[in-house]
Amino acid sequence: MSLKSINLLLFLILFQLQCKSQKTDVAYTSEILKIIPLSENVFRHVSYLETQDFGKVACNGLIFIKNNEAIVFDTPTHNKESEELIAWLANEKKATAKAIVVNHFHIDCLGGLAVFHNHNIPSYANEETIELAKKDNETVPQVGFKVQNELEIGGATIINKHFGEAHTKDNIVSYIPSEELIYGGCMVKTVNASKGNLEDANVTEWSNTIQNIKKNYPNLKMVVPGHGKPGGIELLDYTEELFKTN
Repeated sequence: MSLKSINLLLFLILFQLQCKSQKTDVAYTSEILKIIPLSENVFRHVSYLETQDFGKVACNGLIFIKNNEAIVFDTPTHNKESEELIAWLANEKKATAKAIVVNHFHIDCLGGLAVFHNHNIPSYANEETIELAKKDNETVPQVGFKVQNELEIGGATIINKHFGEAHTKDNIVSYIPSEELIYGGCMVKTVNASKGNLEDANVTEWSNTIQNIKKNYPNLKMVVPGHGKPGGIELLDYTEELFKTN
């Protein structure tokens, strides 16, 4: 075999490997929704929101699947995207959605909540989220909790907890102990992100709230923000520094 033929063969092998790796980067994609694997049991869902101040914004949520049961953290931004997500769970993962957890009262967290209710999927949120959603005439989460709520999905424990005010007064953190992962929603910023929407924020307490999270979960392997790329504990460090007031 000539050197030219060997080089061509190597190129084709590398190209094929690259294509395979690109396919596994996304578990599902459409014009309005992406579902991206983060581990065997965890997926990030990404949908889009048109905003006046920031243009078209990609919004994260999370899916955890264990033993054919699933929990979703934040709905996709609209009803159609939410229908796609629920269909993907049923058809591709053979999983039943047992709960939807709403991180805070903004539309990028509960824009598709009515669809989950139509599928008889119970929704959970901070009591303040329920009150604020009512004031905004949004679909209201069904089950409220004051400080902490624990759910069991496929034998795995999920802990949803309010640590304090930050992006909003009602924002919570969802912790999956088996994955050593938190979904922080919009209170957690991806590295190098701006402060974002501060309309309902408590910027003086933001860093303190992040400190509380770090104290409670010092050994995290993954941190998923409300927008942008997931990472590790460095996302909490960056967010804490971004909002330091002294």
